Amino acid sequence: MTPRHIGFIMDGNGRWATAQGLSRADGYPAGLLALRRVISRCKERGVEAVSVYAFSTENWARPDSEKEAIFKVVDTFNRTYDGDTKITYSGNIAMLPDYLEDSICEIEDRTKDNPGTVLNICFNYGGRDDLLHAAEICFSHGRFSKETFERALASSHLPPLDCVVRTGGEMRLSNFMLYEAAYAELIFLVKNWPDMDETDVDKIIELFEKRKRTFGA
Repeated sequence: MTPRHIGFIMDGNGRWATAQGLSRADGYPAGLLALRRVISRCKERGVEAVSVYAFSTENWARPDSEKEAIFKVVDTFNRTYDGDTKITYSGNIAMLPDYLEDSICEIEDRTKDNPGTVLNICFNYGGRDDLLHAAEICFSHGRFSKETFERALASSHLPPLDCVVRTGGEMRLSNFMLYEAAYAELIFLVKNWPDMDETDVDKIIELFEKRKRTFGA
């Protein structure tokens, strides 16, 4: 069965650039090209939603030049995207530069009625922060149940997370969709994100289809 929702931790952009003799910042435009390839293939394979970890709440500690490179790539994507994918963002965008917050709001509005695969971009996002925010919402409304809690999560508009893929050789979730990943299948790849292509998506789906999912039973 094809996964309905795949999450990608897009790791290795900086290491890819360094290996090419480039600055770390040069890895992010290459990472965007890889994202376009991956999303296109996911759509062809019938994946309903793709969530990507583009900028975590911990990434503010990175050098300013690297953060600015990430912001520029994302802003360019937002302002130039002309496909039929629905684009959504998860995370605290109010903390971002005004120009980037504006382009995020604009692309979400422009693509809100698009059919097919949803691309959910986790930006200034942290799984712990999302859990705390959902708990605060439930507490403020005076009702705390599984249903109300899940509706308060940033992922409430998405299908259940079936699979998490991390590139770059590391084997941890790094604060990505912690609640949603409870029974997701985990796949770790040595390949750096900018090297990802359509054949990798096919291999990921093949691996997923071979897994036996018992959900703790």
